[in-house]
Amino acid sequence: MSGSLATFWAIYSNVVLSLGTNALLALSIWLTLVCGMLSIANAAFMGIGAYTAAILTLNLGMPFPVSLAAGMAAPAVAAAIIGLPTIRLSGVYLAMATLAFGEVVRVIVLNTESLTGGALGLNGIPPLTQWWHVLLAVVAVLLILWRLKVSKVGRAFDAIRGDETAASLMGIDVRANKMLAFVLGAAVAGLAGALDAHLTFFIGPNEYGFERAVEILTMTILGGIEGLAGPLIGSAIITLLPEVLRGFDSFRLVANGLILVLIVLFLPRGIWDPARVAHWLRAGRKRRA
Repeated sequence: MSGSLATFWAIYSNVVLSLGTNALLALSIWLTLVCGMLSIANAAFMGIGAYTAAILTLNLGMPFPVSLAAGMAAPAVAAAIIGLPTIRLSGVYLAMATLAFGEVVRVIVLNTESLTGGALGLNGIPPLTQWWHVLLAVVAVLLILWRLKVSKVGRAFDAIRGDETAASLMGIDVRANKMLAFVLGAAVAGLAGALDAHLTFFIGPNEYGFERAVEILTMTILGGIEGLAGPLIGSAIITLLPEVLRGFDSFRLVANGLILVLIVLFLPRGIWDPARVAHWLRAGRKRRA
């Protein structure tokens, strides 16, 4: 049995660990969506975290925990800076602004070859990420977000998503809560990037562009934002889909777009909708009775 597990881990370890890092990415954008913000900057925040952690490890020989902490802090600071002018926007305007920020980050990476490797990326990143690092990160983030969701802050997020004007009239500081969601989401995305950089040995600017941004958004919308289980379900499906349909990998972006369209049309609240699940359970009990 141990031999079978060792063989399985040797073949699929990257896929299993990618489930964890993608879960972190889905949870990072869940934070902004649950606060009513359609931000597409999480791929850029992931890239900032990945490059920061990788550069500290490669060039300065920093300990892995320090690199992870810096990988979270750098995108959080960037989010605080760009959040000041952008969180006043909403809907498609916020999406466009954050998408533009992602392109700015990509251009900066391409034009700082001495530090980031430019278009060639960074090679030889030490494989420091272990399975328990990813598991611990996912569990810790889930606990923090669960505590946040059931707190006064979580209720403020729900109120802002429902009606921003009404929330403001109720005494909720809309800008402060939006900034909190934006910065926390950036930190979680940066953590995912830092872990992923020390898992894949190589990072490049194209890994954090528009395609990855759409993929992260698809994960959370597919799973649903009504609970923390939604992003986990959506990220697992999007991560495993290329493995199941390996021969169609070139159409991955098309598949993500198609999934988004189908979800919007037929499951606008995502796969995980507690209200729908409760309705099904009640209907099942009535049929059995």
